[in-house]
Amino acid sequence: MSDKENLHRTTIGGQALIEGIMMKGPEKTAMAVRTKEGDIVIEEKENKQKKWYNKAPFIRGSVNFVSQLMDGYHYLSRSAELSGMADDDGGEEEMSKFEKWLDDKLGDKLMGIVMTIVMVLGIALAIVLFVFVPTWLFMLVQAIVGEGTDLSPFQSLFEGILKIIIFITYMWIVSKTEAIRRTYEYHGAEHKTIFCYEKGLDLTVENIKPQTRFHPRCGTSFIFLVLLISILIYSIFPITNQMFIDTFGVSSAVAMILRVSSKILLLPVIVGVSYEVIRLAGRYDNPVTRVISAPGLALQRLTTKEPDEKEIEAAIKAMQAVIPDDKESDKW
Repeated sequence: MSDKENLHRTTIGGQALIEGIMMKGPEKTAMAVRTKEGDIVIEEKENKQKKWYNKAPFIRGSVNFVSQLMDGYHYLSRSAELSGMADDDGGEEEMSKFEKWLDDKLGDKLMGIVMTIVMVLGIALAIVLFVFVPTWLFMLVQAIVGEGTDLSPFQSLFEGILKIIIFITYMWIVSKTEAIRRTYEYHGAEHKTIFCYEKGLDLTVENIKPQTRFHPRCGTSFIFLVLLISILIYSIFPITNQMFIDTFGVSSAVAMILRVSSKILLLPVIVGVSYEVIRLAGRYDNPVTRVISAPGLALQRLTTKEPDEKEIEAAIKAMQAVIPDDKESDKW
């Protein structure tokens, strides 16, 4: 307990990339990516000055989440270029006329456009999987049991559990692919390196290896916490299909659309609450915060893997680039 209390809990956080790591400190953001030749390329940039909405409780959660999502896709795109992954599919094959036209017209902007499209499609897929599908399945179950048995009081719980099952299943499936497994190894390297820094140890491979790869302030834990808190909020303030049918006299299909729309509108509230909760869990170590952190830490057994020395070396390079001169400026 005393060791945990003496930790220098830092605001520095990171993200696993393709053959690399991104770390964001209070002043700078840096990425370290290993190329096909085995070298580590480091790119740094100064962070934009934070506005009031980046600091305001409950508002900052949604704002920072969207910002980190956009930054994440940018750095993933850039890491694909630096690592050589973006060139793998092309090889020595001749480009088609359409590919040549795109290359001539867009040039270096092409990868950014592609990643933007991927991001938009990813968000759309997430809305379908975590909003529409659970609601549709609940309506299907309700139709099967018949109107004589009203399941609407359990709709939020049913959908919430289904979201968690979908999320965990997805993370497990993608972890079986080689490329994602390596990304999960870099994820583990990121966590271990941050823990090493928080303990005040020198950032060496030898010091980082023994550290745990499970960190309470992980993005995976945050997403899982969002799912749990959404169950709690929707249970306290139930928004059911039947509520819209009884209130407005609409059909089941329209009621589903209204419910889905209202849940999307409430997402910023849920994200904002979740952000404040995970900040508390990351700052304090007591029985309550351990319970809050436990599900996310357990999920990290899927989303982090033990890194090798080369992956740890990349994490060290990224971390060293963002550590501020004033140790108080990155205090959590």
